[in-house]
Amino acid sequence: MSFLKPLSTIALVIMAFIFIQCSDDNVKLTTPVKIRLTDAPAQYDKVNIDIQSIQFHSSNDDTDENGWQEMDLLNAGVYDLLQFNNGLDTLLVDQELPSGTVSQMRLILGDNNSVVVDGVSYDLDTPSAQTSGLKFQIHDDFIAGIEYKLWVDFDAARSIVKTGNGKFKLKPVIRTFNEATSGSISGLISPAEAMPTIHAVIGLDTVSTIAEENGKFLIKGLNAGTYKLSIEPIEAYEKKEVEDIAVTIGEITDAGTISIEATVQNN
Repeated sequence: MSFLKPLSTIALVIMAFIFIQCSDDNVKLTTPVKIRLTDAPAQYDKVNIDIQSIQFHSSNDDTDENGWQEMDLLNAGVYDLLQFNNGLDTLLVDQELPSGTVSQMRLILGDNNSVVVDGVSYDLDTPSAQTSGLKFQIHDDFIAGIEYKLWVDFDAARSIVKTGNGKFKLKPVIRTFNEATSGSISGLISPAEAMPTIHAVIGLDTVSTIAEENGKFLIKGLNAGTYKLSIEPIEAYEKKEVEDIAVTIGEITDAGTISIEATVQNN
């Protein structure tokens, strides 16, 4: 009897180990995900986008037959993109999602899309956005336990097209970036009345913004490298270029105060 008792104890330990191991195998790994909406400014009064859903295309087993999974959108409805520029953003998604490889995301829009020009509101025609969604490429991983932060940068200026009959269409220009793989450039335009568009140029790539009323600007989501700032003010001021702006991942490079000269008037 003394010999059988240790054997039964060992058997129970082995069975418990197997049970725990099987339980661990059934645990689904998750990743905390935050997705924010931001915008490159545009010369409109408002750009209203009706966001009804956001989805991602993943390799995990919880997607539908087409590989898409719904996210928990915090607030469905109309967003004025022009409220979220020069470093401002708004949180769209904040949830735990299954870990895995993500290839695409898409925004599904409703019917209440419009642009306001000189105080007049015009409907935005967005047929493809309402059916298949506004798709953008991600090709990234949701790693278990590591928070994933993604910004959806909606370029309002390049996304709105005026048609020949006085109507407006939405042809979205969207880029995405995450905090771990991008840097930023900030600066101050003097005088602020120059109201320039600022382009950060590296090779064939350009990312743009418009300075705020106080002259400040911030361009986010830049890859590491050395950039040229191409500054295009209103007609009363001269264009300007600033070379050798070094961008480092995870940091904001301060370009300092950039002075713009007034155009010389010939009498």
